[in-house]
Amino acid sequence: MSKKSIRILGLAASLSVAALLLTACGGQSSGADNANAEAGGLSGSVTVDGSSTVAPLSEAAADLFRDVEPDINVTVATSGTGGGFKKFCAGETDISNASREIKEEEIAECEAAGIEYTEIVIANDGLSVVVNPENDWVDCLTVEQLATIWGPESEGEITNWNQVDPSFPDIPLGLFGAGTDSGTFDYFTDAINGEEGAIRADYSPSEDDNITIQGVSGDEGAMGFFGLSYVEENPDSVKALEIDGGAGCVAPTAETVQDGTYTPLGRELFIYVANESYADKEQVRSYVDFYVENEAEIAEAALYIGLTEEQKTTATEELASLVSE
Repeated sequence: MSKKSIRILGLAASLSVAALLLTACGGQSSGADNANAEAGGLSGSVTVDGSSTVAPLSEAAADLFRDVEPDINVTVATSGTGGGFKKFCAGETDISNASREIKEEEIAECEAAGIEYTEIVIANDGLSVVVNPENDWVDCLTVEQLATIWGPESEGEITNWNQVDPSFPDIPLGLFGAGTDSGTFDYFTDAINGEEGAIRADYSPSEDDNITIQGVSGDEGAMGFFGLSYVEENPDSVKALEIDGGAGCVAPTAETVQDGTYTPLGRELFIYVANESYADKEQVRSYVDFYVENEAEIAEAALYIGLTEEQKTTATEELASLVSE
């Protein structure tokens, strides 16, 4: 959908509000009805679940959307990308937050349940590797060093910083990161260890990134990984490392994620919208339209990285496919 088309949709909504206001002025509606018309007149619920990384975006969208449609209740839960798809493919949610693309087995699960959906890229994120703020011996690690730390063959073997590099101190490694239901887990293991799901088992996993932050901030030798936004929200609790993907050390920033130099840990974030919910529930349609149209403001509010022009074009085209359903 072009920007012009989105404006037309917005204009149509405005005209609907105007018609309701005229009715109220004509004495056909009560004062309460008039207030409802001014608010847009919609009500009902929108259920969102899935990635803890994408949740702040959907929550920011819900907060801003509440100013437009205060009677629509948008609930955002976090069960991880995989957990979210389980609920989504069971028909329990309208929207699934995802920090990776849907897997083949999840596609099959949705197909078996008759759930048709549309994938929409909604923002960008850099997956950050963090250490304790007291860590003064490392500012940058190569992908190979990260694989040495996190690879499945390192379980019970690489337990000290000086085993990663002899110049590092004799301090035990404390490892924290995303759980197996998280899209962040899938992305990190594939990008660093070369195989999705391949990781040492002797680390502390959690679907809640705040628990990872607590673990890293409380252990001088700790390391963890999660989305860049959590670093920006907790600058005094963790220190983000630069990553050398083969072309030198690069810090995770909005600029390096968008220009592709923060490799291999820059990624797109998604929402998956149930086509039936979008078609049959006006409150879902209104929320999703608002989400895509205001993606830049939402990304800024949630401390994420907005879409490039090319990505915004893709997102509006994805939205257009929903409109044409």
